[in-house]
Amino acid sequence: MISLIVTDIEGTTSSINFVHEVLFPYASKHLESFVLHNQKDPELRKQLDETANIAGLASSDTSAIITQLLQWIADDQKITPLKAIQGMVWRQGYSSNDFKGHIYEDAYEALNTWKKSGLKLHVYSSGSVAAQKLLFGHTKFGDLNTLFSDNFDTLIGGKKETSSYIAIIEQLNEAAHKILFLSDIIEELDAAKEAGMQTYWLIREGDLPLQSKHRTAKSFSDITFD
Repeated sequence: MISLIVTDIEGTTSSINFVHEVLFPYASKHLESFVLHNQKDPELRKQLDETANIAGLASSDTSAIITQLLQWIADDQKITPLKAIQGMVWRQGYSSNDFKGHIYEDAYEALNTWKKSGLKLHVYSSGSVAAQKLLFGHTKFGDLNTLFSDNFDTLIGGKKETSSYIAIIEQLNEAAHKILFLSDIIEELDAAKEAGMQTYWLIREGDLPLQSKHRTAKSFSDITFD
């Protein structure tokens, strides 16, 4: 019996195109001006210093740090300070109503149904927790953050690492087999299953595989529980 659901975002609850065609370009376009205007902000300064530390740059070399951040965006790197800074830039975009967070209607309906049925819902994404909450907080369906009990990002570990899912299981304080993980990435599902979780592979584009060690679905409306 499933008691907890942990869901990925990109390609699962939300369109990959939204991330790659809206969020990433917005961050690339506005990151430099955002950093230059806000670099004395303690929250941003902390992430800039961490970027410098990872990249081997001087923390005073703002130009080089910005160049590094933009390169990481271009390379689609899942680096924690980058994700945090992107989240700050996106917060500006959401607040300005430049865009809304994309959520598939089937995901919205299923998440609401599961919540009402008593299931506890959680998010695990490579995007920072702040970015996750911004996306779910500014959708055409309204603020969906109240659906979720907790959010996890790469601070708990990489999404393709079994140890990350073990850490999530420990934090949720629930038996692994009662937790269902939803994702569109097979390596993430493999890691979650290795940790003992149940899994569902969301394949929104293309045909479902004839055989898979993970249950498969084209949308949230196809997901069933034993």
